[in-house]
Formats: sequence, C-alpha cells, structure tokens
Amino acid sequence: MSPIIPYFQSIYPLSAASQEALAGICQEIRIAKNQDLQSIGQTCKTLYFLKKGMARIYYIKDGTDVTEGFYGEFNLIARAESLFAGKPSQKGIQVLEDSELWSIDTSALTSLYEEHRDIERLFSKLFEKAYVETIQRIENLQFHAAEKRYHLLEKEQPEVLKRAPLKFIASYLGITQVSLSRIRAKKS
Repeated sequence: MSPIIPYFQSIYPLSAASQEALAGICQEIRIAKNQDLQSIGQTCKTLYFLKKGMARIYYIKDGTDVTEGFYGEFNLIARAESLFAGKPSQKGIQVLEDSELWSIDTSALTSLYEEHRDIERLFSKLFEKAYVETIQRIENLQFHAAEKRYHLLEKEQPEVLKRAPLKFIASYLGITQVSLSRIRAKKS
C-alpha cells in the first residue's frame, strides 16, 4: 500500500477497495532540484503530492518571475484552472529541492469516481482546501502590509523561510529582496 494512503485517510475515510484502487494509480517519481514538474504553457493533466521536498507555482509577469505559492510534504500541487478548463496554464510548477512525489493521472482518477464515491469526495475535499488557501493568499495580498504577510508566512509555513530562496519568498510576498531583508533584520 502506498504511504500516501494514510494521508488520504486522514482527510476522508476510504473503503479498502478504494484504497487499493487509488494506490494503483499513484506513481512515485523523483525530480531534481530546480526542474519543472509542469512548464508554463502546458495543460495540467496530473496531480502531485510531495513525499519529500518543496515546490512552488510560479508565473512570469513583465519579464519577472513571480512565486504564487509554496508547497511542502503532502500538499496537493496542481494547476486547477488548467485542469478544470482543459486549457494550457500560464503558470508552472517547479521543485526547489531534489524531490520525491506521488503523481496521479487525472483521467485515471476521474475514471474511479463512478465506482468509488469516497475517492470523489476525498478529492472534492482536497480541492476545497486548495481553493480556501488560494483565497487566503489573495486576501493576504489585498488586506495586509508586507510585514504582516511575512509574519503570516512565518506562522503558517515556517519551513518555507528555511528552505526556499529569498528571491522566491520576496516575490511571493509581493516585495523586493531589499524590503524582505529589512523585515528580517527588524525581526532579529
């Protein structure tokens, strides 16, 4: 049984048959540091869960690399807007460390939904969680000053501050590296 199954069970209970079916479509992959899981312009057809490592979703705006989000172990990583619309994404997924992941082909996953309603419910919950996190991210940018955004990141994802390059942290927070250095110096 794949080690990802207990994580799935913690989100939503799965029958033994569903656990077996889901384990059957989970593939373990390894990818080297700084490589893209999905490049900008590709259509998302795979869901990823990190077993070990860290990843980010990014885009290029006016020639500048901008980090939209960071993802650690057991986080769902996908370009939902591309996946659901079936269109190429304007964003990419890059690993920041040598990483081990589980990948799930979305065609294989959706083919399980009819027979295994608990799998469908599990992924509904996972996508709900991802949606809420996206809204929180947008609201943090809209309603909080840079220093507050930094403190929220420190509280909610402390591993990012230890493992991600400063240029990606700064772009995630919507500030320059100089501003990030000032915030960090103030905190010390």
